[in-house]
Amino acid sequence: MSVDLELSDGAAILTINNPPLNLLDAEIRGGLLRGMETAVARGANRLIVTGAGKTFVAGADAKEFAQAPIEPHLNDVLLHLASLPIPTIAAINGAALGGGLEIALACRYRIAVPEAQVGLPEVVLGIIPGAGGTQRLPRLIGVKAALDMIVTGKAIAAGKALSMGLVDEIADDPLAAALALYDVRLAAAIGPDQRPAPQADADAVAAMQTHITRRMPGQIAPPVAVGLVAETASLPLIEGLARERAAFLKLRASPQARALRHMFFAERAAGNRGRTYPRPARDIATAIVVGGGNMGASIAYALAGAGIAVTVVERDPAGAGRAEENLRKLVDQGIGRGTLSATEGAAIQERLTSVVGYANLPPADLAIEAAFEDFVVKRAIFAELETVLPPETILATNTSYLDVNRLADSVAVPSRFLGLHFFSPAHIMKLLEIVNGDRTSDETLGAAFALARRLGKIPVLSGVCDGFIGNRILTRYRQAANLLLAEGALPNEVDAAMRGFGMAMGPYEAQDMSGLDIAYANIKRQVPGAKPRHVPLVERLVSDHQRLGRKTGAGWYDYDAAGKAVVSGLVTGEIRKVSTEMGRTRRDFTADEIVEQITLAMIAEACAILEEGIAERPQDIDLVLVHGYGFPRWRGGLIHHADSLGVNALVQRYMALAAAYPQGWAVPPLLARLAATGQTLDSLNAG
Repeated sequence: MSVDLELSDGAAILTINNPPLNLLDAEIRGGLLRGMETAVARGANRLIVTGAGKTFVAGADAKEFAQAPIEPHLNDVLLHLASLPIPTIAAINGAALGGGLEIALACRYRIAVPEAQVGLPEVVLGIIPGAGGTQRLPRLIGVKAALDMIVTGKAIAAGKALSMGLVDEIADDPLAAALALYDVRLAAAIGPDQRPAPQADADAVAAMQTHITRRMPGQIAPPVAVGLVAETASLPLIEGLARERAAFLKLRASPQARALRHMFFAERAAGNRGRTYPRPARDIATAIVVGGGNMGASIAYALAGAGIAVTVVERDPAGAGRAEENLRKLVDQGIGRGTLSATEGAAIQERLTSVVGYANLPPADLAIEAAFEDFVVKRAIFAELETVLPPETILATNTSYLDVNRLADSVAVPSRFLGLHFFSPAHIMKLLEIVNGDRTSDETLGAAFALARRLGKIPVLSGVCDGFIGNRILTRYRQAANLLLAEGALPNEVDAAMRGFGMAMGPYEAQDMSGLDIAYANIKRQVPGAKPRHVPLVERLVSDHQRLGRKTGAGWYDYDAAGKAVVSGLVTGEIRKVSTEMGRTRRDFTADEIVEQITLAMIAEACAILEEGIAERPQDIDLVLVHGYGFPRWRGGLIHHADSLGVNALVQRYMALAAAYPQGWAVPPLLARLAATGQTLDSLNAG
């Protein structure tokens, strides 16, 4: 890796060459500094900065963030770039993200290739731009537009950047365009640190602060970024840069930044996981989805959106008609939200077909069932599929809980059978649990990981157990919450505490959203009378009072005409009855106590999942909880959160709970062993 310097007709060309992403590490920063000094010393009349390959600079090397800052610092390098006595041009040949865009902002002129993406995604990693991004960007495009880019972290396309004034030109060959740029035009460009302060925009600042409160609660970097951008209207640039740098260094060392870096690297590792398995000889081009309800239609839509021709199977003409309507709605929603053009929507629609029965199914590379959670129903589906599909077709179940190995017993070639557990809605949720049956072949797993990559999903490999990784922990989560109800808490108190912790929704508002009938069916399947942690509340709400959640206007909460949740006197009464029947003495719980008991129960279940080999690595559990269940990303997922509490401290807390409630709590053996050897849960990721 290097920064290459070339002189061409008086122009100095600095090419950042650190494939594949041209990340900025200490060596590259030093190369930029030396290149600038050499260019000036050799009498260059202009300096052009570009990237090797198809990337300008995709940002800083995040691995450095866990270390002490290494000189030269990017902010100092860019101060030098901005103060050069010769004109400077950024020839943006591809993605310019984070420090890459900050390099471009420190240049006098910017030319981008049409397909370039530019952005400042630092907030996603729990930090802020630390080399002038919060200060130079508002001076170029205004406070409102800068806030939108910096706080959301979303990249924008070159065309939009041109219309905003973020880039000055678009060219198929930005380097050639930079070399051909007229001196008079370049001379007219204002130096980056001579631009006037932007106009104050109190309305934009207030709107973004409201957005942060609603959509990014608990995160510390976004409000810091808003404050720094707002101050550009009143502070001299040099003072703003100093404040930015101080805030960047403080945030970089914060627990949130460590947690978000952990998630970043876990996601990257998940994307590479498929390399462990044989690469498929060809991509999946055709698929069958059995069931066109909400989940089946969503899976079919996701597959069709990835270019796969999909046939949706229903039992009767009425079902096929409903499936077609569900599919049309998804396409129309995509067009209405602007995520699809009309042309793209039409192409997806053309790849979707619905049929009645199995008699006339076309050959397919993949068949997924998305039917009711019943062994008999699902086995019958696979028996039908096997009679009409080629023996090489991959057969997959979308079951959320059922034993994949038992389902595989009815398949003639179980090596081609696995679980593909999509999360609802399947075309939006990024998580895909790939369930590895005892007889699933490596070739089948390789095809599943390739499919996940094509769909843009985050794949996590799971072993076979009731609920796999995510729903097994969810079950323990709900059990712990229900025990709190039996001991004195109320649903609204539990929901508020978990939202305060950072969960997207509390357990009871979430269950009202999905439907208590689904939870009831699962409870009946599990024979709850044999489970010591079970609190018989869902059964009463469903069977005695027909309260199914939002869809019936009553569940854990009552719902008024506007759909607002209201505490239910009936539910409170049932909770108190159950407390008496179970012999529990009710007491008040603080929000912290609620959070502790629920998260400790989840951590204990996660440790058991690791012990049993259901999850291969702790980071897999973090990915599942964050991307499938709304666990706060800025806490790094469940296992990273456990490590942040400390293994020794956790063991002590479990010991105290076990002493007080010996039938309900015990020290997880995995944590006991880690504490004895001075290890962390994160240390298991290396294995």
